[in-house]
Amino acid sequence: MAKPVSIQVWNPSGKYRVVSTKSMPGTRWIRLLTDNDCRLEICTEHKTILSVDDILALIGDRCDGVIGQLTEDWGDVLFSALKRAGGTVFSNMAVGYNNVDVEAANRNGIAIGNTPGVLTETTAELAASLSLAAARRIVEADQFMRAGLYDGWLPHLFVGNLLKGQTVGVIGAGRIGSAYARMMIEGFKMNLIYYDLYQATRLENFVTAYGQFLKANGEEPVTWKRAATMEDVLREADVISLHPVLDKTTYHLINPERLAIMKKEAVLVNASRGPVIDEAALVEHLKANPMFRVGLDVFEDEPYMKPGLADMKNAVVVPHIASASKWTREGMATLSALNVLGKIKGYPVWGNPNQVEPFLQENLTPPPACPSIVNAKQIGLPSAKL
Repeated sequence: MAKPVSIQVWNPSGKYRVVSTKSMPGTRWIRLLTDNDCRLEICTEHKTILSVDDILALIGDRCDGVIGQLTEDWGDVLFSALKRAGGTVFSNMAVGYNNVDVEAANRNGIAIGNTPGVLTETTAELAASLSLAAARRIVEADQFMRAGLYDGWLPHLFVGNLLKGQTVGVIGAGRIGSAYARMMIEGFKMNLIYYDLYQATRLENFVTAYGQFLKANGEEPVTWKRAATMEDVLREADVISLHPVLDKTTYHLINPERLAIMKKEAVLVNASRGPVIDEAALVEHLKANPMFRVGLDVFEDEPYMKPGLADMKNAVVVPHIASASKWTREGMATLSALNVLGKIKGYPVWGNPNQVEPFLQENLTPPPACPSIVNAKQIGLPSAKL
């Protein structure tokens, strides 16, 4: 028998039992569930990551739905337990769901929710922040200052890279990659080179129009180029930000060979998925090229870093905080709750999971729909007519 876990209970007499494996930001998500006859149980265990046994204990004998986290291993064991308990839905508080065995969920008839559409600008901002911090050696200089080592201005002290007029490279020009590109182009008047399987027409049109605006005002216009290969981006760009999906084709996308063709003073940023970089190879490259710098929000073996990375002064490392703005995290909690509530209530699935503004209006009743169910077609859920 699984060991009991500590919980906080909201609306004890609610008809539907919903479990959240973590406390989440904000209170609206709690109100949305409890106002709709849900008994909400929030796990209060002092653990960063719950084990499968912990989650089995939370599910128990009767559970209608679960809100979980991307750090948890959701496979056949948990989905079959949720099915036995009468549950029909699990929602990840994340846009990614690499922690979820979707086929196992399909076999058990469990809907899988996620939270796209609310992370775009926040993630792009963090990638832009890492780009600037790495290029201008801000963290390194901060540590130097705090250590009491500053005894006066010197010509060579923490000389970094100027971004204005340089080339920003984007690998994966989807919503987040395009938003990042716009920030770097507007903020620093950088030229763009990007690689994507699909043409980013809106991004290209933006850069063209912005370039015309600059030229009309007597400034050097910015330019764009769609690269034929990923290697073209790596060779030409001064700052490269990675925004691909993670699959078999993008695992270790950045490897020793591709690191070797990048500029010696390039900046590499990753706020997408850790395993797209061969982290051990990156450590060796940082050692051999002290003016090459990286900004990392994600890691190959989270929560761990490869040996040596933490010692690299030319690496800026932060603990997976790309979505960590108040508005975004509260929005993710709301969307997760509404995925679960919508499935319990028998609502259809929202037609466009990237247009979630109607669900996030604080003072309005959300649409009667599940914001995003990734396996809706596989388990036969209907779509809402917008």
